[in-house]
Amino acid sequence: MRKIEQAFQKTKEQGNAALIGYVTAGDPTIEMTAQIADALIRGGVDVLELGLPFSDPIADGPTIQAASIRALSAGTTPAKVLQISKEIRKNHETPIVIMTYYNPVFRMGLKKFCRLAKESKVDGIIVPDLPVEESSDFKKETADFGLDTIFLAAPSTSPERLKAIVQCSSGFLYLVSHFGVTGAKTTVEDSTIELIKRVLPATKGKIFLAVGFGVSKTQHVKRIVAAGADGAIVGSAFIDLIQKNRNDPATMLRELEALASELKKATIILEK
Repeated sequence: MRKIEQAFQKTKEQGNAALIGYVTAGDPTIEMTAQIADALIRGGVDVLELGLPFSDPIADGPTIQAASIRALSAGTTPAKVLQISKEIRKNHETPIVIMTYYNPVFRMGLKKFCRLAKESKVDGIIVPDLPVEESSDFKKETADFGLDTIFLAAPSTSPERLKAIVQCSSGFLYLVSHFGVTGAKTTVEDSTIELIKRVLPATKGKIFLAVGFGVSKTQHVKRIVAAGADGAIVGSAFIDLIQKNRNDPATMLRELEALASELKKATIILEK
């Protein structure tokens, strides 16, 4: 069992779900990202997602788009993101996942990217714009380097395609909670709960299920976990704090840790 699965299994044995925290690497600076990771992990994040900033992030809403712009302006490159992962791993065993669009991977070269990711202690990769039907080369290289491949399923995913996505995924399945792009929402819609219940039969006993897009509050996490998800993915809420406090690092880190702690407490699995 690889590190990501171990993290999910550990939380399950402890009676809670996994909290996956996303931040854009290099935002607000390359140097700060490792400190941000420290704060989130201290707060209780079980899996850390590092977003590789990209100039055309088609699946991301305004919050993460702005974070990508800040990170690129700070000089963040794919190689530097992988170096950040290596720095984080010096102090933590928390699994690290790189979330990237396919263009940077293709430009670096698939084999080289996977090799450097493995050398940088990365545990898994998410490529939201890579269809599972076109992922055979990606799957081969990631398998050769022992990297998990985390694919996305959406509300529009058919049962047949969901089965294929589950078969190609490892670590966990990323369930997109709603149509549209990333970004904090005020509520978790009933349709999201129904979606989780619809997908669970396809994942049960095969792969852990984590839900993201719009998850930003403790009540969101509670509803998602109560519906049966194995994990909740939070990104924009953390990035909002980074943006708000980018000129006050001490406050930023303190608030990030506090929010992560609140969200982690919300992952307790309630007895049915």
